[in-house]
Amino acid sequence: MRIVVKVGTSTLAHPTGLLNIRRVEQLCQVMSDLKNAGHQLVLVSSGAIGMGVGKLSLPGRPTDIPTKQAAAAVGQCELMYTYDKLFTEHNHTVAQILLTGADLSHDDRRNNFCNTLFRLLELGALPIVNENDTVATEEIVIGDNDTLGAIVATHVRADLLILLSDIDGLYTADPHTDPAARLLPVVEAITPEIVAMTGGAGSTLGTGGMQTKIHAARIATADGVEMVIANGQDPAVLYDIVEGRPVGTRFVAKEVVPYDHP
Repeated sequence: MRIVVKVGTSTLAHPTGLLNIRRVEQLCQVMSDLKNAGHQLVLVSSGAIGMGVGKLSLPGRPTDIPTKQAAAAVGQCELMYTYDKLFTEHNHTVAQILLTGADLSHDDRRNNFCNTLFRLLELGALPIVNENDTVATEEIVIGDNDTLGAIVATHVRADLLILLSDIDGLYTADPHTDPAARLLPVVEAITPEIVAMTGGAGSTLGTGGMQTKIHAARIATADGVEMVIANGQDPAVLYDIVEGRPVGTRFVAKEVVPYDHP
């Protein structure tokens, strides 16, 4: 299978913004094992701004663009150093790709991005994709990595998109405030009722929430990519998802003309 895994800031970092070392080590170990089993993996990783916030000892996530970009510049170094070190321990080579909205809206740049991704997969590398927060502005921003994960999944012709978050999946209501909230194991179609179940943003260090995940599901499933939302607290959950076990919320892909994977 060709699988895109998106991991959020809340999964990668402690509330302080500093790296959750044990969890990131587990994530890299599980993903390395899945690669050893023959799967092709792409990692869409949040966390640059959040980790920069922690490393710069800022009191919280900045609201002004220059400080966000400064935090991203510091945090992206830390993030890629960590991934390179941990995946190398399992004999896997990582590659960094940073994107802006302009890269995806411009035909030539989008094609170059796709060609690079496919070639990296052919070479056995593990591409790690993030938005280029150090240069992105309101005009060229993608906005959130749930959406970026869906865009990457459709462009790389993935079989499966997995969003690892700090929630078990899509609930009928906010499980933090409504004890009667019920987890939906499967979503066949994104109806107005499904959209109405979404809440606001997630953690204070991240930008996503259930709304962005539903938006990602629209993009992915419309292009034939199945999507799963699951809790990333235990990265071993990836094994169950890849093996088709009922975990989190699975969004069923619409039938489209199948791609011939390069």
